[in-house]
Amino acid sequence: MRIVVLVSGGGTNLQAIIDRIKDNTITNTEIAEVVSNNPNAYALTRAKDNGISGKCISPKDFDSRDEFNKALVDEMDRINPDLIVLAGFLVNIPAEMVKKYTRKIINIHPSLIPAFCGKGFYGLKVHEGALERGVKITGATVHFVDEGTDTGPIILQKAVEVLDGDTPKILQKRVMEQAEWVILPQAIDMIANGRI
Repeated sequence: MRIVVLVSGGGTNLQAIIDRIKDNTITNTEIAEVVSNNPNAYALTRAKDNGISGKCISPKDFDSRDEFNKALVDEMDRINPDLIVLAGFLVNIPAEMVKKYTRKIINIHPSLIPAFCGKGFYGLKVHEGALERGVKITGATVHFVDEGTDTGPIILQKAVEVLDGDTPKILQKRVMEQAEWVILPQAIDMIANGRI
């Protein structure tokens, strides 16, 4: 299975995927390309360091959102991946792409959906929301992408304990280490091997 990984930042989930492909936790899978909307994303360096093609398609490089959307869809069509993995991609996926790649786009979200998801809940904001609400359990969710925000069918979830004294950053790190880096590779492997 050929996958494209879409990223915006540091690429820790990308690294988890690369590492799990290398150690055969994820089988039957290769990363065809890493695409970022941010030219300075460290994820592009991770791709390069691992011999994976990397490309930046930034909304800032286009006169309109429609042109950016078209460029992104055109790039996906050029690669023709079996699966598109959103690994911290902070740009809304064009509706045309969602339609064209139905059940072929997955996303990792740092909460137990339906909690702390949807519009405005991304990155540290998710963990700030969880701490403000006083929840004792949070976690991460891998789901298929549909037209809504974080509304597609859930593939896997993993719970993570919230501890006294947690800050949003500490909680974010624990959720990544204990949940995101575990279930995202697991979901990719399940899809690659026809278990989903």
